[in-house]
Amino acid sequence: MNPPDRSAHGATPIDHRAAIAVETARFVAALENADLTTPVPSCPGWTLADLVKHVGSVQRWFSTLLHARIQEPPRRREVDLRLPFRQDGYADWLTESATVAARAFAATDPHLPMWAWGVDQHARFWARRMLFETLLHRADADLALGRRLTIDRPLAVDGIDEFLVNLPHAAFFAPKVADLRGPDRTIRFRATDGDGDWLVRLRPDGFGLDAAPVTAETADASVQGTAADLLLLVYGRLRHDAEVFAHDGDTDVLTHWFANSAF
Repeated sequence: MNPPDRSAHGATPIDHRAAIAVETARFVAALENADLTTPVPSCPGWTLADLVKHVGSVQRWFSTLLHARIQEPPRRREVDLRLPFRQDGYADWLTESATVAARAFAATDPHLPMWAWGVDQHARFWARRMLFETLLHRADADLALGRRLTIDRPLAVDGIDEFLVNLPHAAFFAPKVADLRGPDRTIRFRATDGDGDWLVRLRPDGFGLDAAPVTAETADASVQGTAADLLLLVYGRLRHDAEVFAHDGDTDVLTHWFANSAF
């Protein structure tokens, strides 16, 4: 048995592959008796049906990449989705998508070197990325349906880290990321419900997580909130001026960050 994948910053070890199954099951549970034509406000222009198709497609596409052991950027995105003709079959299809992913994980050493668009050039990158695609869109479904939104804290901490570590490499599909630069300005994200502290440094040539110890005096601007709320913040589901956050420092730096960091 392979050991659980570990998140950065010494956080709680996360088994990303197992968490995908859990988050998919939560997503499927949210769909019970739901109208799949329901709009999803956090994904403008999408319905629940679009959300389901996206998550299931991502799971199946990433599974194809894992089976192929890709060593360079894929030239094609064709994959047999086996999407049902009727929307009443979408929930079962999403469950099956997680099974497809589980089979790919079982057949792939997470430490296998593979191409990935982010920092971690190993198969485990795709499991971690799949997890947060699934979790965030499960949260979108809960929000659209007016359900109580819960995000497990260790996953939230790991998700913030995963987002901030990989964001500098996302410009090829999120072009505004290329505008995240500045004359040595810093932004601090701090979780108020336990461990979780990140310092992002904007430089003239780009940005990234800073390796220096994070202290209150370090940042030009900061946002503080629970890990779950910070995860929703970095993904654009909450605004930094929402009541759930405390923020201080240079508001122009925060405005610049959030105008260009979403994907």
